Amino acid sequence: MINLEKHEEVFTLTMDAGENRWNTTFVREIAAALDEVEASEGPAALVTTSSSDKFYSNGLDLGWVQAPDEHPEGGDRVVFGDEFMKVMSRLITFPVPTIAAINGHAFGAGFMSALCHDVRIMRSDRGFICANEMQLGMRIPVPELALFKHKLSANTFFETVQLAKRWTGPTALDAGIVQGIADTDNLLDQALTRAKELAPLAANRANFAGQKEDIFGENAAINSPHGAAYMLRNLDKYSH
Repeated sequence: MINLEKHEEVFTLTMDAGENRWNTTFVREIAAALDEVEASEGPAALVTTSSSDKFYSNGLDLGWVQAPDEHPEGGDRVVFGDEFMKVMSRLITFPVPTIAAINGHAFGAGFMSALCHDVRIMRSDRGFICANEMQLGMRIPVPELALFKHKLSANTFFETVQLAKRWTGPTALDAGIVQGIADTDNLLDQALTRAKELAPLAANRANFAGQKEDIFGENAAINSPHGAAYMLRNLDKYSH
């Protein structure tokens, strides 16, 4: 379901469950892989991708969500929401650089998981990323909306969450959703190259994760009720 490999300073997490839909079993497999990466020491980076040539992750396991008793392999339905959101939170503030190599469709929760990475590189010739909850008659949870708001510009945010726009690699790059595009033969290599460049930032894991908390965590600087001028002239209130 999840394959984790390490070469020099770069971990590669390959999702190997077909459409890589999210259920409790899948969440726990991802969490276990993150545990292994986090237990390492020194400079490191994490690349995630999929073994499928069509799907990076096709979102929630809707069959399991709607009828969990008919799909026991998906795990405990009751705990899913909390465990999934906590893994996403963990990924946003992960103590090493994270790069999503989006080699196929990323819909709903799959798009969300990619957005939790520090860097996204998408396949240029095929595949869409889309928050398709509106098309499914679902509301995007407020914490997930906050993530999208943090990561996307205002117009891109609205088109994504409210109008369920499907973004190709080139349009996603133009909109700033992804930081790079590549054809299918070069996508993973480009992601691994970027990971090697960023790995030294994780030499001090506490510092790397700590600044992510300043950006995305409680009392995040971007959400402060005070403006930059106030904060700059009252530096003592914001010193670490």
